[in-house]
Amino acid sequence: MQIACRSLSRFRLAALAAAGAALLGLAGCETPAPGNSFPEIGYSHLPQLSLAVGRIDIVQEYRPSAKPPHVEHMFPVRPAAAAERWARDRLKAAGGPGELRVVIVRAAVVEVPLKQSGGVRGAFTNEQAERYDGEMEMRLELTAPEASGTVSARAERRRTVPEDITLADREKVWFQLTEAMMNDLNESLERQVKKNFANWLR
Repeated sequence: MQIACRSLSRFRLAALAAAGAALLGLAGCETPAPGNSFPEIGYSHLPQLSLAVGRIDIVQEYRPSAKPPHVEHMFPVRPAAAAERWARDRLKAAGGPGELRVVIVRAAVVEVPLKQSGGVRGAFTNEQAERYDGEMEMRLELTAPEASGTVSARAERRRTVPEDITLADREKVWFQLTEAMMNDLNESLERQVKKNFANWLR
């Protein structure tokens, strides 16, 4: 089997911006940096989708941005890295003249500041301060001598956080957001592969 890979606007913790910029350079085919307390988002516990192709290429089409309002580069498990892990865990090249191209089209999360009440009410209320809008999209392109086919899936999730949230809890929200989007993509892509790539399944 061959699998190749190509390649806070209002945060109270200003140090996150510098750390996120450093992490941006690690985007691509590498796994998240060791040392965090979050597990990998993997799917090796599920049966592989074995396809009659000789090669699987993972193409990282999306380029994470380190500029606000983007925050995905600060995540403990980056969405783009989780998408690559899914392809490695779920897809298997069983051999054949065809090729499968896995394209990570989008893996973005932006931070949206939420309006605060202000005044006396705002002073005594722990309000929701930011919302994180996540969007992921993947496309599978199968090319064989006799035929070809394409399937794609898109996932969107949103989460809000209160103004007094800690860094640890914020990272937990980020992790859960990524995990939820990946689970949505996993279900959709598995269903479509079994339906549209049935002739290539082994």
